[in-house]
Amino acid sequence: MLFAAVSAFTLLSAASAQMTVQVGSTATAQGGVFQFIPNNFNATKGTTITFQFTGAPGNHTVTQSTFTDPCDPTPGGFDSGWVFVPTSPALAETPEFNLTITDDTKPIWFFCKQLIPSPHCGAGMVGAINAPATGNTFTSFQTNAKNFGKASGQGQGALVGIGASASAPLDPFPAEPLHTLVSLSLQHPGRALPLVLALHLPPALDPPAASQTAASGATSVVVSSFVAVFAAAVGFILV
Repeated sequence: MLFAAVSAFTLLSAASAQMTVQVGSTATAQGGVFQFIPNNFNATKGTTITFQFTGAPGNHTVTQSTFTDPCDPTPGGFDSGWVFVPTSPALAETPEFNLTITDDTKPIWFFCKQLIPSPHCGAGMVGAINAPATGNTFTSFQTNAKNFGKASGQGQGALVGIGASASAPLDPFPAEPLHTLVSLSLQHPGRALPLVLALHLPPALDPPAASQTAASGATSVVVSSFVAVFAAAVGFILV
């Protein structure tokens, strides 16, 4: 009877095992903005890892990679997508990305693929689950990331990864808008040199970091229309 009770308790504990990982931090925190806290830990099969995007302001991802290619998404790997957390107004709920460990016999490597203001992976924003204590260690993995030497790959992953999977995607939290600088050169018959204009488009016209192809196409139409109208107005003034 006692054995049955202990076994039931053990099964219940295994089924409800959970861990929380903070995604991103603040500039004043130890380790800075670009980090997962914790970034190196062990988890058994069935454990749910809850990644909480709490670093504000922040724009990060949780993307699966490999030890030898730390800053490129793994084909068939999990990917949270970009999540923007503004300072103000504060989000009503903390964005969370839940992963369930399906294979605890192999290490699981992940990183942030955001490139703005500089590649987060190259700054050391990587993490490992069940990394070995010798050989391909977490420290070596992070060193590989810092020495990556190029922009992180931007391929979009899926919910089901290698060794871990997510049951549902994040709610559609907006990605941080990027400002777009458009240069426009106008040639006027009465001027010896062309008139060069630099237009800094407002965020409302900018594509988000995680925009899809269709959204980017729509944004291009808006930007092109804006430039055309502006050019026509300038041409009218110069005549």
